[in-house]
Amino acid sequence: MQIFHLLRAVTVAYGLRQTEFATRNGMHTTDVRALICLLDAERAGVDATAGRLGASLGLNSAGTTAVIDRLERLGLLARVQDARDRRRVLLRVEDRARELGRASFGPLIDGTVALLADFDEHEVDAVSRFLSGVRDIMEADGARS
Repeated sequence: MQIFHLLRAVTVAYGLRQTEFATRNGMHTTDVRALICLLDAERAGVDATAGRLGASLGLNSAGTTAVIDRLERLGLLARVQDARDRRRVLLRVEDRARELGRASFGPLIDGTVALLADFDEHEVDAVSRFLSGVRDIMEADGARS
């Protein structure tokens, strides 16, 4: 149970960091989660659409549109026409969002990367498998709710 309690403590601390970031930048915490989802999609090479974002956040279309509108007004997100299908609109995270994120979360990211540098390959693999497994359990549990 100690590992579970540590994981919960990290989750709570990270959530507080996201809330502070949101407040400091005139956003809602859902807006921060939306940016994370969009950046994750970009890293995975997946087209970011409003429908995909809404599904990731568990929002209906009105809620998703409100998030997109807020982020667009703040200059953190742009709607762009899909070059392959002109009927489709894609969402693109703007450089300003990346800069804000790096300024706030950069030290945490850098510290985490430095911490992991002290782990050997097998330890990094174990941490990765554990966190991926917890994510999968949470996703499966959420699907049942």
